[in-house]
Amino acid sequence: MQISSQQERNLKMYGVFDINQYVERIAETISYQGCGASIIIASLMSDAQEQLQNNDSEGARKTLNIAKNILFRAADGDLIFSRGKR
Repeated sequence: MQISSQQERNLKMYGVFDINQYVERIAETISYQGCGASIIIASLMSDAQEQLQNNDSEGARKTLNIAKNILFRAADGDLIFSRGKR
């Protein structure tokens, strides 16, 4: 299977072939539907901490890149950051 340059870039940055599809799938989850992107970002950051604790700095880097991608999409208004009440 031959991969495109974009897929190769995504693999290096995020560890997935298609970051757009990955984020679309996240937006379909119960967590996102109930709480918004903030809970997804917090969860990914916790995952990165666990990866660092297990000496997986490359995995942590990719996980943090996914979290940043979602954060930037929320900041741009493409995702809802929070559905909570204050």
